[in-house]
Amino acid sequence: MKEHKIYTMSFGRVYPLYVAKLARKGRTQLELDEVIFWLTGYSKQDINRILQEETDFRSFFANAPRLNPKRKEITGKICGVKVEEIEDPLMQNIRYLDKLVDDLARGKKLEALLKNR
Repeated sequence: MKEHKIYTMSFGRVYPLYVAKLARKGRTQLELDEVIFWLTGYSKQDINRILQEETDFRSFFANAPRLNPKRKEITGKICGVKVEEIEDPLMQNIRYLDKLVDDLARGKKLEALLKNR
């Protein structure tokens, strides 16, 4: 089975795209970072290091200090696929992050996004 290209893609290549998407909707990089901290347990210093080292998505999630167990409560569709039905754990974690970013961009309050899960 062919590996997904995103697994080996640098997190640092996608991070600015998340920032730009949220900025267009009036959201901030700090809000993005809060979502990442909640999902992975990384700190701001960790994120800065990951961006400098060009860590790929596989390593980003494999080395996360603490994947939030409440991430499993994230539901909804990304690219027409329900995140809760994705079988590959790595792809599911990537899509959880995508879903949180999408929800932020749609105007959901950060506190509600993270507290209700």
